[in-house]
Amino acid sequence: MLSTISDSAIRAQAASTLNGKAQRWGWTAFFGPALIAAVAYIDPGNFATNIEAGSRYGYTLLWVVLVANLMAMLIQTLSARLGLATGRNLPQVIRARYPRPVVWCYWIQAEIVAIATDLAEFLGAALAFNLLFGLSLMEGALLTGAITYLALHLYRYGFRLMEIVIGAMILAVAGGFILELALSRPEPTPLLEGLLIPGFPDSYSLYLAAGILGATVMPHVIYLHSALSQQRIQVKDDAHRLRLMRYYRLDVIIGMAIAGMINLSMLAMAAAAFHANGHLDVATISDSYKLLAPMLGQVTASHVFGAALLLAGLSSSIVGTLSGQVIMQGFMSFTIPLWLRRLVTMLPALVIIMLGVSEQKALVASQVILSFGIPFALIPLLFFTANRRIMGNLVNHKSVTVVGGIVCTLIVALNAYVLFSTFTGH
Repeated sequence: MLSTISDSAIRAQAASTLNGKAQRWGWTAFFGPALIAAVAYIDPGNFATNIEAGSRYGYTLLWVVLVANLMAMLIQTLSARLGLATGRNLPQVIRARYPRPVVWCYWIQAEIVAIATDLAEFLGAALAFNLLFGLSLMEGALLTGAITYLALHLYRYGFRLMEIVIGAMILAVAGGFILELALSRPEPTPLLEGLLIPGFPDSYSLYLAAGILGATVMPHVIYLHSALSQQRIQVKDDAHRLRLMRYYRLDVIIGMAIAGMINLSMLAMAAAAFHANGHLDVATISDSYKLLAPMLGQVTASHVFGAALLLAGLSSSIVGTLSGQVIMQGFMSFTIPLWLRRLVTMLPALVIIMLGVSEQKALVASQVILSFGIPFALIPLLFFTANRRIMGNLVNHKSVTVVGGIVCTLIVALNAYVLFSTFTGH
């Protein structure tokens, strides 16, 4: 079986499809990188934000999730385009174009952001073990570390096996939230209104919307996606490269659509289960887990939610560790063993658990740190993909650059607003 999903087998299937030899499932050879990137959009930080938005404002902010998902499609497409056009990932292009002191600063901030991101994902999985099986947070954290470390070794068998495992996790999370949504029985008319009619009931809803939109960009997955597309499929000429980019664009649309469906289902479920029943202040993952069973009348609802949180935390932690390797290799041209990378990224979570810091405060702190790293990934990505000398015939169309500039400005401004509000208390 492994021989059919080996790197060489997938590349042969892709080459045959690019050369016009019809295969019924030939397009599947190109599908996978965006699915791994999509994990970043369903991490425990998204759980907390979507649940609070749904419980407090009902379906009103569904449109924000939709807009955020469209932004994600654009940004991840640019990342894949850069990797394909240059044969390098974003950190490598930065290293080649910027002075060494600047590259060192980039590497340091990227490592800090990667660790902060993994902190949220790690704590989410540990919390899921606590809620589902009654393990202590420390026991859950150690178990999370062991499982993700073992899962990372799948990469030695090629990129396809990792894509299949991560993809199965994401589809399981999607299935879980579709079931949760069905159990919560949302009202169709308010749901459609919230999805299609923009609006902010009050100033705090603007803050939550900024949090949802700001979390659209996860710096570590921008770095990672460019790496996943840089050498995955080998092409020899511009015509094949353009054709491959069309498949990668489809990959991004499908991957981000799945992530968007999960986030929309999550917020709508919170609106139907909590807001509609008068629970307007459900702001933590633990509260959600405890309230779902009595609200929906089935213990299954809480268990499905906990299982989805566990799979989201484990898969996003795996992806976070892979991103850390790309960051170090790209900026510094060296890597460390996976076990050491796993240890480095899990230590902050273990310390926080030992100190007794609440998971909600830790999640908020990690999102604040992540916000600082967004401009460092987003702005170079936009500039590089708009440069013909770097991109060749895959350079952005001017309209894409304009839209990308608007999106980048909006996301950076919203993250600045979230940071200001967090630190000032307004």
